[in-house]
Amino acid sequence: MNTILLSNLYLAPIDYYISLGQSENVLIEQHDHFEKQTYRNRCRILTSNGPMDLVVPIIRPKEKCPTKDILISYREKWQQTHWRAIESAYNSSPFFEYYKEDFEPFFTQKIDYLIDLNNGLMETVLQLIHLPVNYQMTDTYRKKEEIVSQGIEDLRKTFHPKLTDTAVTKPYYQVFDQKFGFQGGLSIIDLLFNLGPEALIYLKK
Repeated sequence: MNTILLSNLYLAPIDYYISLGQSENVLIEQHDHFEKQTYRNRCRILTSNGPMDLVVPIIRPKEKCPTKDILISYREKWQQTHWRAIESAYNSSPFFEYYKEDFEPFFTQKIDYLIDLNNGLMETVLQLIHLPVNYQMTDTYRKKEEIVSQGIEDLRKTFHPKLTDTAVTKPYYQVFDQKFGFQGGLSIIDLLFNLGPEALIYLKK
């Protein structure tokens, strides 16, 4: 059976969901040490000014802290900032009005743990796209060598903001593509708001 191991990400890139759709079984890491400047607490959208990163502020209970224990900080109004940016970027997209009520609660309700926010958003995306995925969270941290020896494909380091140029995303309609050209490495919401139900067809190609 095809099994992959992925990191837990915030509104993950499209390529992440392509991997989800191509795998029979998925493990999602929750015991790795949290790393800064990754998609664990940020996503990339396309705005009228170009690509923009949205970052969820976090609190580490201790210096070396597993992802599952990372708390979300509400000292700043990041939810309002993120939702306004998403609205501004996608309000004129074909399907934003159709899906916005599914996403808005994540930017108005307080969620304590980052992993709960990420998982809630992922489950929402999977339901809207109608992409069935058999996934479970890891029960312990295992090194790459151990994972590979078990026949599991380790993709924990594959999706990273610094690797945008290597994204395999195929071109699709984007709101600002005439201004910036096609932009790869964007969050799954860019695909969903622009293609709607056809997002599943795109991911399955």
